[in-house]
Amino acid sequence: MYDASFATHLTAYAWVTVAIVWFLGAFGSKQTVRADSPGRRLSEFCFLLVGFSLLFKPQWRPGPLAWRVIPASAPFAWAGVLLTFAGIAFSIWARFLLGRNWSATVTVKRDHTLVCRGPYAIVRHPIYSGFLLAALGTAIAYGEAGCFLAPPLLAIVWRRKSRLEEEFMRSQFGDEYVRYTSRVKALIPLIW
Repeated sequence: MYDASFATHLTAYAWVTVAIVWFLGAFGSKQTVRADSPGRRLSEFCFLLVGFSLLFKPQWRPGPLAWRVIPASAPFAWAGVLLTFAGIAFSIWARFLLGRNWSATVTVKRDHTLVCRGPYAIVRHPIYSGFLLAALGTAIAYGEAGCFLAPPLLAIVWRRKSRLEEEFMRSQFGDEYVRYTSRVKALIPLIW
């Protein structure tokens, strides 16, 4: 049986890298002029906590959630690592392109600008798209049933958050944003 621990450690390090980039990036953001409610943010945080708890292999994972559904093999483990790295890279690219407009929560910033180039020309919410690809890659690398519950849960959370972002952007940018949404899909290129 293949020991995928090196591959799974790489996926975890990729997610730690995201956390560091996001933390450091928070210090340069523009001033917020409109934000979502604290209750909504708390709800989102709780669902993200559950999703990421399912994604990573905690030692306490019970019975059926610990069943291996992907064979423990080098090709699957490394395919998972590649998907994780690709998703993380896509998200970080999008994060840097947003620059000072970025926020971990749904906001409108002072002098907010609408970004429609780079990854934003591929999907409207490339950070979430990249994270979903990375979550799928991480689930493949770990290979356990519980890990595969995380991507759909995270997709629900990020789609819900993206809809609120779109509401904020429509009110901020009007017809310009509506035209953008008619050209570019939300989370999956050409599909959704």
